[in-house]
Amino acid sequence: MRRFVRGVIAVLLFFAGAAHAAGQEPPPPIGPFVLDAHGTVPRFPNDVQLSQSRNLSPSELPGVGLGLHAGVHVYPFRWRSITFGLGADLTLARAHRAPPPGPTGERAVTERFAHVAPQLSFNFGTGNGWSYLSGGIGPSVWSLGAANEPTRDADVERLRTLNYGGGARWFLNAHLAFSLDVRFYAINPGTPAHGLPGSPRTTLFFIGAGLSIK
Repeated sequence: MRRFVRGVIAVLLFFAGAAHAAGQEPPPPIGPFVLDAHGTVPRFPNDVQLSQSRNLSPSELPGVGLGLHAGVHVYPFRWRSITFGLGADLTLARAHRAPPPGPTGERAVTERFAHVAPQLSFNFGTGNGWSYLSGGIGPSVWSLGAANEPTRDADVERLRTLNYGGGARWFLNAHLAFSLDVRFYAINPGTPAHGLPGSPRTTLFFIGAGLSIK
């Protein structure tokens, strides 16, 4: 995680310097649309109630994983210094933990998260680069289980989720940018089933970086 963050900071400094040297022409407006594709690092919790909801032990939970965050946004109007954006985001993530060597009794466990939601964003800057705050509400599916075990009801339940966060895009030319996004996913608790508790109310943290195209 520390190496990832240091790498992102180094790339941001490079792009910021390149954008500054791009010239003194009047900057274009934000938009009219943007496509984002980010690789992400999600941090899944090691929560006792979460492990109990899947009949696992806390030590079997995977923790940090990898994922993909993609979105499309349009910018229909501007008011003073704020450009308003509308769009939709898709988030997919996976984490896996193999059992340690030796007779520990622990199992290989895989965790998956999928979320899709419409987005409202508030954007600040110009078409050469802008920062934003955004959020949306949509369903998530959060599956978690040991290998070779049947799928539980909790692994296919659609959970109401609020996502919120922010980021920035730095354009080196008229169409391609480096972009960074930091996002939180506030997930409603799951439903108890088959004698097991529901998953807890949880907020997941994702950090991502990638490319944007307009």
